[in-house]
Amino acid sequence: MDERTISRSVEITGVALQTGALVSMTLKPAPPGTGIVFRRVDLSQPISFKLGEVLAGSSGARRTTVGIGEGAIDTIEHFMAALWALSVDNVIVEVGGPELPGLDGSALGFLKAVKEAGPVDQEKTKNILRVTGTVRVGNDDSYVMISPSDRFSVSYTIDYPVASIGKETFGIDLTGDNFEKEIAPARTFCLKREAEALLAAGYGKGADLGNTLVMGDDGPVGNTLRFPNEPLRHKILDLVGDLYILGIPIKGAVTACKSGHRLNAELVEKIYDKYLPR
Repeated sequence: MDERTISRSVEITGVALQTGALVSMTLKPAPPGTGIVFRRVDLSQPISFKLGEVLAGSSGARRTTVGIGEGAIDTIEHFMAALWALSVDNVIVEVGGPELPGLDGSALGFLKAVKEAGPVDQEKTKNILRVTGTVRVGNDDSYVMISPSDRFSVSYTIDYPVASIGKETFGIDLTGDNFEKEIAPARTFCLKREAEALLAAGYGKGADLGNTLVMGDDGPVGNTLRFPNEPLRHKILDLVGDLYILGIPIKGAVTACKSGHRLNAELVEKIYDKYLPR
């Protein structure tokens, strides 16, 4: 497989889920070997960093953060999942704030924008990371691990103390096509009992009942599910996006139980240290 970029620039604008700020981002084509480069253009001295050289900081449990200090960017996981699905290796991402737009809380808006920009093959062979041994982080109750496989698959077990989510396992061999159909539409969520506490803690200022599923015992408040197990599928979406922070696609069988962004970031760091030493 060859590396891919986009054929033209495209702008994405929307409200950030956590801060509630209106923010724009612009995707620009990049030459082979460039990688995925983020640039904070709202700063007096723009700060750039390349994924794979800078890994996830995950400063909060409810989103993934990359970058350091003033140049950090929050909530990139849904966008990264879309780049993975469309096999984009090389792109410049100019961001006008400290967080990406939330759009509808899923990866669909990002997928649409990248498709409009026209993914195009380049004359350079794509690097793919293939794990040769199991890498695991977490404990017996909550963990995520990846084992050798000639495919990329995810099996995720969710367990929440509300009847509308409960405990369930869902597994899927992922390709770009079935990710778009089966995983990308799944929206972010929180528990109804958590909602007020999250707002008080400074999270979710841009969230509403359309872009965030507020899950009670009987289902989402003021909304309907796109899948019967939409929260579980969204956890897989987050995991795919978090893994692509490595900067290259990975082959392996991922198994997760009650994992979140912090554990996902620990797995990424451990994979990087084992297979892509700096």
